[in-house]
Parts: sequence; structure tokens; C-alpha cells
Amino acid sequence: MKKAAWRKHHKWFGLILGFFIIMFCVSGLVLNHAELFSNVNISRSALPSDYRYKQWNGGLLRGTIRWQKQVLIYGNSGIWQTDSTAASVTDFNQGLPHGADFRQIRGMVTTPAGEVFALGQYGLYRLQPNGRWSEIVLPREEDEKLSDITTQGDSLIVTGRSHIFLARPPYANFARISLTKAANDDGKVSLFRTIWLLHSGELFGIVGVLLVDSIAIVLIFLTLTGVVYWFLPHLSKERGRLLRRKLSAWHNHIGKLTIALTLFLCITGWMLRPPALIAIASGKIPPIPFTTMDSNNPWHEKLRTLRYDADEQEWLLYSSEGFFSLKDLHAQPQAVTVQPPVSVMGINTQEKDEHGQWLIGSFYGMFRWDRKKGTVTDYFTGRPAEPIRGIPLGKNAVAGFTSHFGKFPVVVDYYRGTPALPMPSRMASLPMSLRNVCIEIHTGRIYTFLGKGTLLYIFLIGLSLAWCLWSGWKIRYNNHRTKH
Repeated sequence: MKKAAWRKHHKWFGLILGFFIIMFCVSGLVLNHAELFSNVNISRSALPSDYRYKQWNGGLLRGTIRWQKQVLIYGNSGIWQTDSTAASVTDFNQGLPHGADFRQIRGMVTTPAGEVFALGQYGLYRLQPNGRWSEIVLPREEDEKLSDITTQGDSLIVTGRSHIFLARPPYANFARISLTKAANDDGKVSLFRTIWLLHSGELFGIVGVLLVDSIAIVLIFLTLTGVVYWFLPHLSKERGRLLRRKLSAWHNHIGKLTIALTLFLCITGWMLRPPALIAIASGKIPPIPFTTMDSNNPWHEKLRTLRYDADEQEWLLYSSEGFFSLKDLHAQPQAVTVQPPVSVMGINTQEKDEHGQWLIGSFYGMFRWDRKKGTVTDYFTGRPAEPIRGIPLGKNAVAGFTSHFGKFPVVVDYYRGTPALPMPSRMASLPMSLRNVCIEIHTGRIYTFLGKGTLLYIFLIGLSLAWCLWSGWKIRYNNHRTKH
């Protein structure tokens, strides 16, 4: 391709992509330092209408528990009190942190003595007699998120991403349990998660994060200088010549020095969304030595839920590696032979129905799992479950489930919600954390005008950005060859 063609490609790809590149970079910087913005909330009224809650969708209702003849609803925006008719819904979040991230409640339980506990992804909370929540400190690693809570007898069990935490009355002190290596553990780790951590820089700790931050700042600089370079002649023909020459020199010099790093950031991000995601979703590789994935804990960042199966008299563990059974919490986990399909985004519903079968719900659908018979059937059709092929999203993106309203259980779809329960209109604009808003921006889902095209947004933008960077390199390379 001739130099003039490369220049046209670089110019127009850069100008068209400029806004999206800056949004990628700014949102990525926030995500890399989310703890600094944990108390910053954004009203859903300021976002596209698709982000308003409707009919308890969007994870607003994840589950429910009974408490003092009332029903407590929990989900992505905290806890709400109502009765069996859901005619009146009142706020039940007193004492919880104000940041929306802290109010993403993963589960709630009541103990045999009637005490109530709620689990957020960043903390465990106990309901006090005055109706306020107070936090209980767990002996967890500083960056370990929490994912599930359950009871067995009078024991309270919290599942973190890497450890299990167990306490007995009065639930003041928790023991941290590191699970034994699974029988089929080959020591390999998720390829998807490795690339994820490469993209954010977390794979190499704070040094890696700061390096990725610097790449994002470089991309912002290249974008702004490129846009100003092309528009400056139209604003100031005389005075802009010197500035235009300096901008061009800095743009070319920094672009040349950082081309490998900017392409690296572009390609790793491109691989984390469909269709490239499909190729790596189930891949496994040995952990890269001396990185955050190289852990002595075989379950590091893999645990998701833990429930006691009374019929089988054993624990049922769900992890990023699938389902495992344990006779006790110190036994070696054994992989379950027959298990239901679960979306890569994880389980949203896990409980038993009136027949003793497990109900497993995720963005891939809802399934009845009869462990005794070794069968898995679709909750909605009654047909045998099919393994996940392609994009891990089913026709029914199950985000919540409750059996505390009316005669029949209610399944809540992430997108459609449920018409079975009235939702107060005031809840439509409940805040979203800045971190979650930045996730929506970073993945392209915020651009709702694209419709279903948001699924391919990263794929198309990633390829375009890579081509823009490469065309810039070719211009610089051709200039260098011409001079010599």
C-alpha cells in the first residue's frame, strides 16, 4: 500500500475512533483503581433508558428470605422489605455503606436462632436489633471478594473467591479454611483470566497496573494530538503551523516508541469479548511464574458457591472449574460427573425445589439437577440440558429466583425482569457505582443505540484500533526509509 493510502487510513480511523479510544482509556483507568471511586454513584436517570430498573430486572431481585412474617428482597442495589404480596416495598439498607458497589448483595441467610446475615461482595453484615446493619470483619486477603453465604445447622459459612470462612455462635470469630487440591487438578489456570489480568496489568501486581495506566495515558495523548493536528489548520492557519509541527513530532515519536505496548493493550482487550472470547473461554495454561496467578492456593480466585446437600450428605462446591463434592470441608474435592451448564458469568440461583432437585440458574438459563438420577433438564422446557456451545448466553438470562410470593416460584430474567411482582417506580433510578458504569463503557454496552451490535462492539473496534495503530507505524516507517 502506498504512503498516501496509509495516511488516509490512519487519519480517518483515528478521527472516527477518537471518542471511543478516550472512553476506553478513561474507563480503564477508573477500573484499575476502583477502590478510589468506591463511594461515587451515578443515578440511572443519567444513563440510557435501558439501564433503568423495570420489573425487578438487572439483578435488582437476586433472591429473597423470610423474616418475621416479612420478606426481604436482596440484589444488586441492596435490601428491601415487603410482605408476601409485595404491595409495599421499603428500604432496608440502614447501616450499609453508601457506595452502590457495597450494596451488591450476593446472599442472605437466617440462623436457627433467628439472626439475619447479608453478604455483599466486599463485606459480611449482621442485622442488629435496632434494624441497622453492622459489618463483621473476616480474616480474608485484602483484595479477596466474597461470593456466597449459607448455613449448616448453627454454622455460618461464607465463600470467598479463594477461601471458606466458618463461624459458630455467637459468630464473632471466623476460621479461614483453605480447601484441599482437587483430585483432578492439573495445576493449570484459566487462559481467559490470565489474559484478563494481562489486560489490566494486575498479573504483575501494582507495577503492571501502573504500566497499563501509562499505556492508557499514551493512547489518550496520541488521540488528542492526532485530532488537534488534523483540525488545527481550519482554526488557525498561520499561528497553528509551529504547534502543528510540534504535535506531529511528539505524536510520531511517542507512537513509535510505544507501538508494541499499545497493540498489546488493544489485542488483549479484543480477546476478552465475543467472538474471540469463545476461543479462550475454556482454555487452560500453566500459571506464569512469579505472577498473581502463581499461587500456593489451588483454589485462588476460583471459588463461587458452597452449599450442603442433605440428601447426599456432602458439600456441593461450585467453582470456575465446575462442580465438586466434598464429604467435609477438609476432604479432597471430587469433580461431579454429571452437572448442569453454567454461564461463564457464574451462578445466580442455587437452591432446592420441593422435589429435592437443585435449581441452577445463570445467564445460560435455569436447570433442574437430579443428582441421584444423574439428570439435568431445562427448567422451562423440561428437555435434557444441552452443553454450552458458542456465546455463553441462553434464551433466559436468569438473574434471580424467589418462592416467597404466591403459590408458584418466580424466575427473574436479567433483561425482562418479571411481571409477577409490582416494582415501585421510585426504584427505577437507583444509583449505579461509577465502577459499574465504567464497565459498561469499557465493554461498549453503554452504547445501547447499537442494539445487538454491542456484542460485536469490542471485536470491531479492537480490529479498527489495531489497524489505526499499525497504519501509524507504517507511515513512520516509510518516512524513516525515505530519509535513508
